[in-house]
Amino acid sequence: MSTLVAITFAGEADATAALASIRLLEGEGRIGLEDTAVVSKDADGKVHVKNELSSGTETGAVIGAVLGSLLWVVFPVGALVGGAVLGGLIGRAAAPGIDGGFVKEVEASLAPGGSALFLLVKSGDPEILIAAMRQYQGTVIQTSLDTEAEAALRQSLE
Repeated sequence: MSTLVAITFAGEADATAALASIRLLEGEGRIGLEDTAVVSKDADGKVHVKNELSSGTETGAVIGAVLGSLLWVVFPVGALVGGAVLGGLIGRAAAPGIDGGFVKEVEASLAPGGSALFLLVKSGDPEILIAAMRQYQGTVIQTSLDTEAEAALRQSLE
């Protein structure tokens, strides 16, 4: 089961920097991410959202492309593209990632110049995430971590 972590930051670039730290850990194989989103609001109040594809969508698209290539023999026109699109939709439905409605709620509450980071963590020790966040100052909005880990994360962001 994946763990949701949502954190807001006072700086517009802070969420992106925090995600970069987490991506380094992911590259080292110390943590696994299913989905991420970064929301920032510039000084004029314009919102920028960077939502990455969930692994369910990616997996579904690959499966769909394989099925499409198999159908190529019978229905050559559009089978590969149609299979990839259908597979992506199936994968997205099976593993929806971070709830878009929740992202919108946090987006609306961000102050101009602020940012938010949303993580859907599929593997790794929560202590690794907590340690990576110590260099940032932010506010935990919501997590599905256990009570102890959430308290430690809140403390690390102070």
